[in-house]
Amino acid sequence: MWARLHRRCKRTTTRSQNERTWRDVRAVPHFDAVHNCSVLIKPSFLARKNPSMKSVLFITKKGQEYSDSYGVAYTSSGLLNSAKFVVDMLKTHDVNAALVTVNDNNDIDREVAKYNPDVVIIEALWVVPEKLSILTRLHPNVKWVVRVHSEVPFLAQEGIAIQWLFDYLKQDNVYVSFNSLRALHDFMRVSWSNRLLYLPNYFPVKKEVHKDIKSGIINIGCFGAIRPLKNQLIQALSAIRFADLESKILRFHMNTARVEGGHEVLKNIRALFANTGHILVEHGWLHHHRFQHLLSHMDLSMCVSFSETFCLVAADSVSMRVPLVCSPEVHWSSKLSQAEPTSMDSIVDAMYRVLRYKRLTGFLNRSGLKEYDLRSTEVWLQFLK
Repeated sequence: MWARLHRRCKRTTTRSQNERTWRDVRAVPHFDAVHNCSVLIKPSFLARKNPSMKSVLFITKKGQEYSDSYGVAYTSSGLLNSAKFVVDMLKTHDVNAALVTVNDNNDIDREVAKYNPDVVIIEALWVVPEKLSILTRLHPNVKWVVRVHSEVPFLAQEGIAIQWLFDYLKQDNVYVSFNSLRALHDFMRVSWSNRLLYLPNYFPVKKEVHKDIKSGIINIGCFGAIRPLKNQLIQALSAIRFADLESKILRFHMNTARVEGGHEVLKNIRALFANTGHILVEHGWLHHHRFQHLLSHMDLSMCVSFSETFCLVAADSVSMRVPLVCSPEVHWSSKLSQAEPTSMDSIVDAMYRVLRYKRLTGFLNRSGLKEYDLRSTEVWLQFLK
């Protein structure tokens, strides 16, 4: 009996010592990319949650700050939120994943040395190929992936895009991934590289109930950065036409604090509403949870763009159960929600359709988004095995 008690006490003592050792690990400063603040964390890669999975570090570049209506500056963007959603999903599957935001190329080495991951995901095209060549020599055991979030029409607006993609593929242990199968297919046909990957988005679908807002006013959201390929002007025209047919006053909501090559678009939209009896409501750039709160007050959301790889605004709309009209570029959406981006009549017809069959289109869109999430999870877990 005494021998058994001695062995039990010895095991308890050993376990307590191990727990104290983990608790006493020195905390290190870390920049929280989502909340824009510095916090102290314990290095998550010191002990693997799932030894069969590779550890992965996502790196985004700190961008311009956009101020919302309340005077608070955020660097939150679709790219940052997209990376965060994937990281959160991987963590639920016991994968050691982290997301950091850096100022520029020169901060990458420090973060990789701190986390010591197996895989580094560079979100978007901002690391010059020469710097990446240095980083691969400094960290030869790391698998480097540059993740592209644009279809070819968007890439055409970035003068360095194609040359950098080819320069990346010339380097050892560097891969290029796309979040769109179409963009991946297009580039495979011209590069013939075996280091091209498909790493899709992920979006956490909420269990929300949308409340109908019945009045003589209709609130329509056309959110996101203002860019030429987002096609916002014809969407504004279509929303005005719909409101006139329904004898309602339109409140057309847009994010006007973030204009990327779309200054003329915004100028024309402001002129449009200045010459009609309808209202343009201009919002700043909001943090994600506040944006969702605003979106929940919309009667309808519009995302009828010319080019999309996923469309976070459309996913937010579906998650918040707001009726959605989008283009076929939002490939996971129901065809009932889709309209031709160059046809006002097609867009207006889709607006009537999604409001008339609100429950059906909502169900189909949520099903499409959830199915996309399931496939995305499988792709990521397979990639990190």
